[in-house]
Amino acid sequence: MVVLRDEKRIARLARLAQFVSLVGLATLVAGLLIIFISDSTAIFIYQLIALVVGFILSQVGMYLAHRYLRRPRLDQVIDRAAGKFARKDGRLYHYLLPAPHVLLLPTAIVPLVAKYQGGRITAAGDSWRQTGLGMRRFFGREGLGNPTHEAEAMAAKMAAFVQEAAPNAGAVPIIPVIVFTTPNIDSLDVKESRIPATHASKLSNVLRQQTAGLKPLPHADYAALRAAFDAKAAHLLEETVNADAE
Repeated sequence: MVVLRDEKRIARLARLAQFVSLVGLATLVAGLLIIFISDSTAIFIYQLIALVVGFILSQVGMYLAHRYLRRPRLDQVIDRAAGKFARKDGRLYHYLLPAPHVLLLPTAIVPLVAKYQGGRITAAGDSWRQTGLGMRRFFGREGLGNPTHEAEAMAAKMAAFVQEAAPNAGAVPIIPVIVFTTPNIDSLDVKESRIPATHASKLSNVLRQQTAGLKPLPHADYAALRAAFDAKAAHLLEETVNADAE
């Protein structure tokens, strides 16, 4: 499997995550300490502003850290999980296309919606629930949100991209899959999810099931898709060629 990944973007956003988190923490601390500077009523306003700004920055830093700092990163887990199925003919694109993680197969396009959240997760149709976190939900936790809506949004973005970049291949199946990457997740009951969902350890089985009845795309259509996708990774491919030449 060919893996194309924007390492420079990952490194840049990892540094940004560290910076924003530190600034957010410093702002929160300042908001707590500012009350000792003066007892005027204006100080309360400044304290409130500092706490609100610090909280927002902390949330942004946490969002970035979960995607670009934690180890293994979401993209690294997907590499291993998808590689078991698409070892020979898959092309995996990370942070290069309208969807963050996209697997291009000879039969379909698979946007992979990576979720790191743990606890007990259940899905029924479009409804999702995350329980079993206890007090953990209040400390450095990003909410689960609605993975179904995220998957549909990513599929729509990829469809629009294909229509613009490779219109002759517009009939290609686009099959979003929701992937949970946390190794020690308490429980995952997603059989009733409207969008295919699974744990990373079972991703290869789900990909096999979802693509089992599909025929390979016409050669021209697949070539057009690959060219359009690779165009977004042209700088990576050029670096690879230059490295090989050296």
